[in-house]
Amino acid sequence: MVNNNHTDEKFLLLRLKNGDERAFEILYNNYKVRIAGNLFKLLKSDDLVKEILQELFVKIWEVRTQIDPEKSFKSYLFRIAENLVHDYFRKVAKDRRLLNKIVASSSELYLHIEEDMLTKEDAQKLHEAINLMPPQRKMVFTLCKLEGKSYKEVEEIMGINVKTISSHMLQANRFLRTYFRDSSALTISVVLGVLFKGL
Repeated sequence: MVNNNHTDEKFLLLRLKNGDERAFEILYNNYKVRIAGNLFKLLKSDDLVKEILQELFVKIWEVRTQIDPEKSFKSYLFRIAENLVHDYFRKVAKDRRLLNKIVASSSELYLHIEEDMLTKEDAQKLHEAINLMPPQRKMVFTLCKLEGKSYKEVEEIMGINVKTISSHMLQANRFLRTYFRDSSALTISVVLGVLFKGL
């Protein structure tokens, strides 16, 4: 649990600035669980969470002399963590292999959440349809619809403008409606109802 005593944390930060490894370890243990929890909400992968968490605290150690003990260390940590996640998603958007990996993970999570609303057959069809989209469109659709992120958030994550995001979503929706056109009426009403709710 994070120590709520600002004076104690300020003292730890002063020790950290001076290269005190024990102070660094205490701060790491104080914050790692909460940060890991927030990272998992974005990354949906324990391995990626560990990787980003390690990168975060390596960076903290490298810039320790620049840390201001008078300012919120928690806010500082979360800001760096958020930037690292954005950097990761930008890298993903440019790497087809990584893109397929993260989209598959997100899609599987979404289908698991919706399993009470979709039959296994319908869920499989949806997963297959999403995988047929071009990589960048698949990523946009996953972040916007499956992850529930705003266009502004996706713009920051992927480094593409809102107009491009809107275009990808429009084409993704058209594709899915066409893909499910030959399915049963029940499949269409359930699957498209779930996907396009709120659009």
